[in-house]
Amino acid sequence: MRYTLFENQKDAGILVARILLMVLFVMFGWSKLTGFSGTVAYMTSSGAPIPELSAIIAVVMEFVVGIALVVGFYTRPLALLLGIYTLATAIIGHHYWNMTGAMQYENMINFYKNLSIMGGLFLLCVTGPGKYSLDRR
Repeated sequence: MRYTLFENQKDAGILVARILLMVLFVMFGWSKLTGFSGTVAYMTSSGAPIPELSAIIAVVMEFVVGIALVVGFYTRPLALLLGIYTLATAIIGHHYWNMTGAMQYENMINFYKNLSIMGGLFLLCVTGPGKYSLDRR
């Protein structure tokens, strides 16, 4: 009975959570897409394997999958896939254990933010998209 308000608004809450969770991915995926040559240069400088392919994967995962999750399209498998991608980017891009000083601290924060985002993505994978989604139509 205490949680009736939340239960009655569960689908709206899931929609808001999906949108908020994807803001980061869609924004940065769009910037990677519109500045693709800069994205490839960044991938090269960060030591990502096969920088062009890594940049394409980043754009697809962040922008395309991000939009798909906002509208609730193939939500469960894409949330799982994006969670795995987020773990990979944490390990490849924020390897704070190899750093010292301020760089170590900044990358440690970003690494654990990625883990937190993974938690949200895995929760979305388990709960599903709610009724306000293409999956439910």
